[in-house]
Amino acid sequence: MTTYDEHVSLSDLTTTADGVRRSVESVIEGKPEVVRLSLAVLLAEGHLLIEDVPGVGKTMLAKALARSIDCSVRRIQFTPDLLPSDITGVSVYDQQRRDFEFKPGAIFSQIVIGDEINRASPKTQSALLESMEERQVTIDGQTYPLPEPFMVIATQNPVEMEGTYPLPEAQRDRFMARVSIGYPSPEAELEMLDVHGAASPLQDLQPVAHLHDIVKLTEAVRGVHVADPIRRYAVELVSATRSHPELRLGASPRATLQLLRASKASAALSGRDYVLPDDVQELAVPVLAHRLLPTAQAQLSRRTAEQVVTEIVQQTPVPTAVPGSVPPGPQGYGRPRGF
Repeated sequence: MTTYDEHVSLSDLTTTADGVRRSVESVIEGKPEVVRLSLAVLLAEGHLLIEDVPGVGKTMLAKALARSIDCSVRRIQFTPDLLPSDITGVSVYDQQRRDFEFKPGAIFSQIVIGDEINRASPKTQSALLESMEERQVTIDGQTYPLPEPFMVIATQNPVEMEGTYPLPEAQRDRFMARVSIGYPSPEAELEMLDVHGAASPLQDLQPVAHLHDIVKLTEAVRGVHVADPIRRYAVELVSATRSHPELRLGASPRATLQLLRASKASAALSGRDYVLPDDVQELAVPVLAHRLLPTAQAQLSRRTAEQVVTEIVQQTPVPTAVPGSVPPGPQGYGRPRGF
């Protein structure tokens, strides 16, 4: 493990992030882009929704990311009988003290894994709203802050809908990105048979980054520079979803903010202290698509939100280079002089 003092350089960030990435990829074979996106969401201080069919490694990805970092981890198995107090906690009367004592729930952890989140009732799902947005929990009029860093990694199965409760738009909007793992390639599946054949690699997975490292890395990501044309570009992409004829619900201002934060993390993982349009384009689909609702006509035409976002990215003009940037970079989007 590597520890830092006051500041974290980009080389420190990429070194630590590469260690976490290699650790997760030792469990999830053949999906480097999925692992990179998960790591970017972590460094951008967001929450991740993993949505895919059973058996492709949704929970395995969440556990591998959590175990690669030396921090507190709690897993919540969402079921129809799960109560909100099971997540947030409850005040219990202590007869000896003659006072109520707060018993923290499973949400009081640095990384919370919510397995099959759409199997819980809407009342239970709503228990996550305050914690995911404000990073605090209010019980009986008393507010309790959550530990830092705080990240929710939730999984859900989009195929089996019987006995499930679809996440409301307010809940989906609180997830920074949605990722689908997909089936592995034949080569990756053969490698999986060798690695997972005797025992699960999760058993031997050891932390490669300390909690202090992650806190410093998130602070370094906040300092990544975003030029004004890049900011306007992100706003134009999000605004286009609100007026698109095939969408009845566009992305919120929160989506714009999270798209920018995720782009900063992506740039930092690439060793840059400034954001390029490529970073925004790469993250547009995973950050925006799960927040959108296609119209009935679009659904009849089998048009997905992912396809609409891809078309918006293709049709929106890419900003020109920023004059007088230092360093200029390949397209001139570096930090402006005197920054």
